[in-house]
Amino acid sequence: MTRVPGQQPARDAAAADSPGAAGSGTEEDLRALFGQSTAVFASLAGPAHMLEAANAAFFAAIGGVERARTGVPLGRLMPELAAQGFLALLDRVYRTGRPHTGRDVRVVLGEGERAREAFFDLTYEPRLDVGGNVMGVRVLGVETTQVKHAQRLTAEHRVLLEQIARQARLPEALEGMARAIEELAPGEVLVSVLLADADGRRLRHGAAPSLPDFYNQAIDGIATGEGVGSCGTAAHRRERVIVTDIAADPFWEDFRDLAERAGVAACWSTPILARDGALLGTFAMYHRRPRAPQDADLALARVFADTAALAIERHRAEQAEQAAEAREKAARDDLAFLLDVSTALTSDLDAAQTLRRLAECCVPKLAPLCAVDVVEAGRVRRIAAAAPGQGQRDLLASHIPVYDAADDAVSRVLSSGLSEVARRTPTGPGPWHDLGVTGYVCIPLTDRGSAFGAVTLLSTGEHALDGHTVALAEELARRAAAAVRNARQYTHRVTLARDLQAGLLLPELPEVPGADVAAYYQPAGEGLDIGGDFYDVFPLDDGRWAFLLGDVCGRGAVAATTTALVRHTARAVAPLLTGPEDVVKAVNRALVNRPGGHGNGFVTLVYGQLTPASDGLDVELVRAGHTVPLHLDAQHRAHAVDASGSLLGITPDARVRPHRLRLRPHESLLLYTDGITESRDADGEQFGERRLAEALTGTRPRPAAHHVIDALTQAVHRFTGGHEVDDDQAVLVLTAT
Repeated sequence: MTRVPGQQPARDAAAADSPGAAGSGTEEDLRALFGQSTAVFASLAGPAHMLEAANAAFFAAIGGVERARTGVPLGRLMPELAAQGFLALLDRVYRTGRPHTGRDVRVVLGEGERAREAFFDLTYEPRLDVGGNVMGVRVLGVETTQVKHAQRLTAEHRVLLEQIARQARLPEALEGMARAIEELAPGEVLVSVLLADADGRRLRHGAAPSLPDFYNQAIDGIATGEGVGSCGTAAHRRERVIVTDIAADPFWEDFRDLAERAGVAACWSTPILARDGALLGTFAMYHRRPRAPQDADLALARVFADTAALAIERHRAEQAEQAAEAREKAARDDLAFLLDVSTALTSDLDAAQTLRRLAECCVPKLAPLCAVDVVEAGRVRRIAAAAPGQGQRDLLASHIPVYDAADDAVSRVLSSGLSEVARRTPTGPGPWHDLGVTGYVCIPLTDRGSAFGAVTLLSTGEHALDGHTVALAEELARRAAAAVRNARQYTHRVTLARDLQAGLLLPELPEVPGADVAAYYQPAGEGLDIGGDFYDVFPLDDGRWAFLLGDVCGRGAVAATTTALVRHTARAVAPLLTGPEDVVKAVNRALVNRPGGHGNGFVTLVYGQLTPASDGLDVELVRAGHTVPLHLDAQHRAHAVDASGSLLGITPDARVRPHRLRLRPHESLLLYTDGITESRDADGEQFGERRLAEALTGTRPRPAAHHVIDALTQAVHRFTGGHEVDDDQAVLVLTAT
């Protein structure tokens, strides 16, 4: 028995633990306080630290029923404490009489396979008799193992969130999560994460670092549905599914043998859901023995299922962004290709050269081999062939399709006017074997609905002609057909037909739903030289219609080339871009990038798109340095549509601003070139914008489009006195019907 220095004796030692003694009362109070508590309490006596009393929490913490004994030294009851320094610490408290407190003290309880790591906040106090002498040590403590685990869980969770924030690869994040849970979860647990397909019908392997490979491979791609194991059912129900005994659960009937081979006996699966409720996957916790989850297990599953959802959603967002970027890049590449080819096809006005350039542009961008055939004097003539080598080119050029042969693809396409696609060699005779042809697409070249030729793309080896390639080829065929038509018109006509071949005028205006369209074109002089005024109206894929009217600086062949570039560029890019502003900017890029020999003059342009509506036409247009369009309303008032915009073909950055308006029934939009307003009378005075507006307001009530043009041209004719005009005149009128 040790005497505490400075302590005054009050009773003898024999009375220290007798009923009614102060020491005995204290012990009883402590036993009452901690007897039903989760805190641990133990009372030790003498230098051997004999365990006199302890609460149930103490015995549960040190090993349960097998160690629930008193009257034995603590070192004999818990021999593992000696090596960890706890008995020496008790000796010091007993010897000095000074208490000791420890926070988050790590203790390994038990030995061998049953050993477990635990953490406690512990206080060691000397037990004193009434005389102040140390008669033992009292141990008070609170187990902090769960708190410690929670701290580790929080740290691991933070690491996972940091991985997600720094955009770690999804497999890396999921495997890190699985390993963290397997380390933190009480008892042995095997974690698996399955990822849902986009349609949510199947689950794919995501991460399962501790499950055997054969098991992961077997469940990769399982369906989501009722009774398809724990994970398939959880994914189907969108709620947690707990299977405590795989051997007896009907959900596992089809997978029971597989689970037995993998050595798993219980599986708790939690669905991983996106913020909008969409299925992202499942989070499963497997156990080696049948087991039901505790609240801590379920909380752990919820936390990490939500974390997995963040990682998967971020991964899907990245994939969507990458796919969008890929599509955007593909669209830019397609646009650049179309612009380049359109420029090449319209670089001169020779029909045969245009078709040869068409074949050259298609190889190898669209296919390894290309041939172009045309009908001349009732016979088919191969006018162009392109291939990687001269021998292949000569072999392909030497083959002439038979015009009226039913087993010849070119013949069928010329007859039907429809494209033909096949993943096989063409039918009929040909050098297909020598060229190694494995598939083809044959596309008609049409003029006013009649096929005058065909372009054939041939694949070889592993090359395949997909839908994207076919669409590009058909677009090129349309561009080429237009270019050939223009070239042929140029060859046969010297006057106004020259303007037509360059795309200045449409052969006939199309019928636009909800609109009455009329146009007027008058070349300067006798029309022997090619002017720079042009207009166009063409449909877009989504029910909208595009229209344009413009003026190229200068006259002659260079002006025609620029005009064709503008018009064909607009037609090529309009179906691929969203609005007039983007189309005009694309036209400007094409103009700025013209070869040096194709001129460098500027272009003025009004380009717009109209959409039929229930009460008129919705119009969005861009004015690029052109004369101001006029809006003639139902009250015969003319309003300037003053959308600002710079000239095209001067600088790479065109400054334009879209303008929107609604044409209600019987209202008109007038586009015109400066040849109208700059017409002069005998004294040299210009017709001007005021007379233009007066001519419009003087039309009959509810005028049709051609009535507006008639009123305007008659007013100009009267003003000039019938004199010959010195500048081209072009007018386009759109009237809502």
